Amino acid sequence: MYPIFRLVKELFRHRKAEPLPLTGTHVATHVCWPWDIDIWMELNNGRTLTLYDLGRVVLFQRIGAVPIMKANRWGGTVAGSSMRYRKRVRMFDRYELRSRLIGWDDKFFYAEQAMWRQGECTSHGLLRMAITDRDGLVRTEKVAAAIRHSGESPPLPDWVLTWIDAEAHRPWPPMQDNALPATIAA
Repeated sequence: MYPIFRLVKELFRHRKAEPLPLTGTHVATHVCWPWDIDIWMELNNGRTLTLYDLGRVVLFQRIGAVPIMKANRWGGTVAGSSMRYRKRVRMFDRYELRSRLIGWDDKFFYAEQAMWRQGECTSHGLLRMAITDRDGLVRTEKVAAAIRHSGESPPLPDWVLTWIDAEAHRPWPPMQDNALPATIAA
């Protein structure tokens, strides 16, 4: 179940937080509660994605995107992600969740998010996100202008550009049966 109460708490907690620039970092402190764990008594990977979602909502609130999205009847979507899980987060562990936009191209915004516990990164995500309206994607240039951001995107790091290129070569739609394509089977 989506943690509605946690979302409300986060929005309330950060309601008076200083606004962030478009590429600012939102930092929030969380606790791994019993309902966040899996059968191995650690933070469930699916819950991790949901907690990252909470971080992005508050980030978008702090950069001023949420009221503009509401006014324009825009929505937000994750169009791709890559996650790394490196350290366990166990029940009752406190951790920081850091969220920031790292840049954009003509269609997508790219964000990175990470969880940190006792000075160590436990997981890290790269996300491709889009703002949408009833006609499809809203160009990032239009969104940035609506948020009153002037200027170009910061240069995307090489590791992000490599990921974008790899995603461009990934087949879509994926295979529809259990047979491997000849190029993979060989």
